[in-house]
Amino acid sequence: MPKSSLRAAALPAALLLLAVTTTGAMAQKKYDTGATDTEIKIGNIMPYSGPASAYGVIGKTEEAYFKKINAEGGINGRKVNFISYDDAYSPPKTVEQARKLVESDEVLLIFNSLGTPSNSAIQKYMNSKKVPQLFVATGATKWNDPKDFPWTMGWQPSYQSETQIYAKYLLKEKPGAKIAVLFQNDDYGKDYLKGLKDGLGAKAASMIVMEESYETSEPTIDNHIVKLKATNADVFVNITTPKFAAQAIKKIAEIGWKTTHFLNNVSASVGSVIKPAGYEASQDIISAAYLKDASDPQWNDDAGMKAFYAFMKKDFPEGNVLDGGTVVGYGVAQTLVQILKQCGDNLTRENVMKQAASLKDFRTEVLLPGIKINTSATDFAPVSQLQPMRFKGEKWELFGDVISADVGG
Repeated sequence: MPKSSLRAAALPAALLLLAVTTTGAMAQKKYDTGATDTEIKIGNIMPYSGPASAYGVIGKTEEAYFKKINAEGGINGRKVNFISYDDAYSPPKTVEQARKLVESDEVLLIFNSLGTPSNSAIQKYMNSKKVPQLFVATGATKWNDPKDFPWTMGWQPSYQSETQIYAKYLLKEKPGAKIAVLFQNDDYGKDYLKGLKDGLGAKAASMIVMEESYETSEPTIDNHIVKLKATNADVFVNITTPKFAAQAIKKIAEIGWKTTHFLNNVSASVGSVIKPAGYEASQDIISAAYLKDASDPQWNDDAGMKAFYAFMKKDFPEGNVLDGGTVVGYGVAQTLVQILKQCGDNLTRENVMKQAASLKDFRTEVLLPGIKINTSATDFAPVSQLQPMRFKGEKWELFGDVISADVGG
């Protein structure tokens, strides 16, 4: 047979092979709304305005981190399109923005939206639409409920875990303490309070002398602090968001209330709470941490924090490195990038949740030593360990051991 005929005969076979190979490659790629060969569309809702606006820096950090990822080639060759809206910490506005992201912007998922009341308002909607409500920026225990809400997952340690740790500390160090509690009158505040009571057990009724709640619409909580001091409590458990936490620290110093002060982790930022309240007024406050503190020189030679500092300098120079929110945003964004890498070319919403529930000893660069992220189909609580810390000088000092939470969904 002439060579030309041989080539002609071979050509259909080559085309057939090419077609099979191409079809195989195409078959391997699976996309839901919000994902293509070139893009992954991610939605986010933050309180850039309103009473919890101090947390807005988390969304800004995430935006800068995804821009960095895109500049480096994206995730498996796809660029992240990060769409972030303001809800002013108002649940009705959160509902409006979630609908816009899912129905108009057509995002693959909503990521790290902030606030317990805000996420509570959209949880049923997100699950009915089967759109991931992934790594919500709130420590409410209810996000760890894969049976009833398989499309919702938290990230940070649960609020109940944290106050249970404080309760363990008090039962050991101050078993006769008189405790006064200030809490935000919503799901977030009540979740923390429940953890404290559960941790104190039978002694809760005798040890807690007053539970005082406040509304986020109040301009100041000074009157609540004065009322709590009048109980002569020697322990104050401060369950507040940043604006009110700073007010409480200032007022306690102003009226000379000598008390052991426990401050919830979500308001332990040196930049947005401690510094505005005053270093002097903040001495010996106790909190708990799961992330490294960017203001602490002990991490200056830490490889992970060096990468974080470099990111802040190059990619987010307008951000305040002392603001704990930047560390949170960086850590949770790194976790999402890991999930999307694991998804490969199967960028369906179902696979996003499957990969989110398959993390094994994952560490972002900003987690404290000894703390790892683990999830499973029945455990939607990625970070469940904390270490106590005390404020000294101009920084937090870690003490004691890393404590694992014993709170389930």
